[in-house]
Order: sequence, then C-alpha cells, then structure tokens
Amino acid sequence: MNFVSSLSGVAAVCIAGSSSAAIITFTQQNVWQSFSALQGAGLFTETFNGIADGFYNSYAGSTGPVNWNATATGGLYVQGGLFSTNNPAPLSFDLGSGVSGLAGNFFATDINFNVVPAIVTLMLNDGSSFIGYIDSANAYTGFYSTGALITSVRIEAASMGGGNVYPTTDNMQFAVVPAPAAFALAGVAAVVGGRRRRR
Repeated sequence: MNFVSSLSGVAAVCIAGSSSAAIITFTQQNVWQSFSALQGAGLFTETFNGIADGFYNSYAGSTGPVNWNATATGGLYVQGGLFSTNNPAPLSFDLGSGVSGLAGNFFATDINFNVVPAIVTLMLNDGSSFIGYIDSANAYTGFYSTGALITSVRIEAASMGGGNVYPTTDNMQFAVVPAPAAFALAGVAAVVGGRRRRR
C-alpha cells in the first residue's frame, strides 16, 4: 500500500467518524498537501517575496483565487519575505470568500526578525485553534475544514522568556475546492472536447 492510498483511508476514517463538520489540524506539510489534494482542492502558496520591505498600515493581496487582507494593531512590517506585525500584537488575515484549507510557517520573531522561541496560537473564524511551542521558522501548521469555509485566521505569539515578540508568517498556503458550477463546466468542456476529437 502506498502513502497516498493509506492517507486516503485515514482521511475517510476522519471524515466518516464524525457526522458533523470538523477542522482537522496538521503539523506536516506533505500530509496537509496530500490530504487537501485528495479532497479535490487546488493548492496556492503566498511566499510574500513580492512585497517590498517596510511598514504597512494594512495589506491586501491575492494568491490564485484567494483575496486576503492582513491587519494588526499598530500596522504590519515585512522584511525579506517574512510577513509580521509592527508591534507585538496579534496578526489577522481575512480571506474574503474563504478557503477549505489554510497552512504555512507560523512563528515569532524579535524586533530584528530573528526567530524567538514562543507559544504561538492560531485561531480560526469558527473558534478552532492550535497552540504550540514554536522555535523554528520551518515549523508548519495546517488546517482543513470538512464543512464551513475558513474565512479568517488570527496569529498570536507569547515569549517563553518575557520580552516582546512579533507573530510572523511565511509561505502561507491555501486549499481551494472549485465550486460545483466549475466542476460542471469542466465536465461539459471535457465531453464537448471529446466529441470534437472523435470527428
């Protein structure tokens, strides 16, 4: 049995085990990506590398079909592709029409953008959350909703040793399942395309 087929079995058990929708949490990128793909989702990554370094009151961007808006009390600060706050305050992303899955590298930095070990809290719009000790910019956390779309995430960071820390993110990923109408159009196009090839 290969990895994808065994993951498919795990995913089916997770979903079938609950009669109501749930938020599934992941800490491994390859598992989140494989699970999202098995749900039929397209995956899109925001690296923040295209954003100029410096201060922003707020920031609105788009990644694939996802429109997002970032805010924080006191504004935002971007440096070297790392997206953070200008003050040691929570960082919030609103995701427009929402996504089925959200993931990325979420951690804390000091005023010079050095990674600082911290307790990082991620909270979604439905109240689901992840709390973990994060001491690396490579730490990975992902969510996938089997029901309502994820429309926002709030990132908080608290230093283990006291002092100011700034919630920071990199390589934010979105899982988007096409609307049923898009599936229908794709199916019609395939049928029509198939007929044309037969002539």
